[in-house]
Amino acid sequence: MPEDAEGTAELPVGIGDRLEARFVDQAGNEQRTLWPDAARGVCLEECGPVRRFPVRHGKRMAPGWWWSATDGRLVHYASGVMRTQVMLLDHDPSVVALACRPVDLGWREREGVWVRHAPHLMARLADGRGLLADCAGHGEISPRLAARAAVMEAAAAAVGWQYRVLRPPDTVLAANLRWLAGYRHPRYRGGELAGRAAEVFRRPRPLIEGVRELGDPVQVFPVVFHALWHGDLSAPLDAPLHERVNVTAVPQARGQR
Repeated sequence: MPEDAEGTAELPVGIGDRLEARFVDQAGNEQRTLWPDAARGVCLEECGPVRRFPVRHGKRMAPGWWWSATDGRLVHYASGVMRTQVMLLDHDPSVVALACRPVDLGWREREGVWVRHAPHLMARLADGRGLLADCAGHGEISPRLAARAAVMEAAAAAVGWQYRVLRPPDTVLAANLRWLAGYRHPRYRGGELAGRAAEVFRRPRPLIEGVRELGDPVQVFPVVFHALWHGDLSAPLDAPLHERVNVTAVPQARGQR
């Protein structure tokens, strides 16, 4: 059980087989089945949101859409906090697909109350497993989410998946990735220039030195930033990015998703 879910009641045995999964298939039709059948037989990352995030007047919420460089799709988010988590998953090389609320899980608690929960995000991992995730704000998660997180973790474990409550990342890391994300689109890939960048940064060297060797910084910087986002180049992202930061090329097998 994750740290966030401590203190919740013990889960019923076989909870995974008692959950109902509701999703919207690729034809736009709502479907219902048992959770193990949905997890193992449905490409949930291909499904649309089973619930959208509403605009609530008077609330400091700003729903929007994030274009995912991972699979070229739009991922829904409800707030800036959630957008940051979508960005982190999009940057994670172990993630091969992202989806917003593609499944809604329902179960009956011991008191007979019917409960439904749609995790904020779902990701498909490179090893084929799925990841369900809820995004937490800056404070402690509510008892309501903690209780549901325990059920989500049990449901994920029952089918070999993972579940996480995503906390806000380090502010410097988030700021660096937010900057690099501005260059995640393929239009910044650079073609032949990207290949030259891999050679120029074959050994670690200050960013500005390699950029100037490659040519006009106005043309080169976007290509280098694109490569840093996608993992073809590497730099320490836990410290502020600057022109003297050391950059090095990543072997192709590691840089590719």
